[in-house]
Amino acid sequence: MPLSEPHLTRVYQQGENIVSRNIAGESLLVPIRGHVADMQRIFALDPVGEFIWNKLDGTLSLSGILEELLETFSVDRDRAGEDLMGFIDELSRASLIEEIK
Repeated sequence: MPLSEPHLTRVYQQGENIVSRNIAGESLLVPIRGHVADMQRIFALDPVGEFIWNKLDGTLSLSGILEELLETFSVDRDRAGEDLMGFIDELSRASLIEEIK
């Protein structure tokens, strides 16, 4: 997904039925269906993905997350923006996050 101002104003929150766990140094997202973990749809996060996931609290816009990415990681703005939007798109398609309207 291309980086654009309208996209950067969006705010997302983590889905209600997602459990985040750190196992053996790896961050995992596990969707819960009913009272059972959906083990077929586990997501493993790298450090940048984990950073973004932790910022998806329903209050911070993607622009704010992008600025924090730039302050925390050594990456140029265009690359960080493309990676952020790609990750958000992936989480959205997997129904792991919800956009706040």
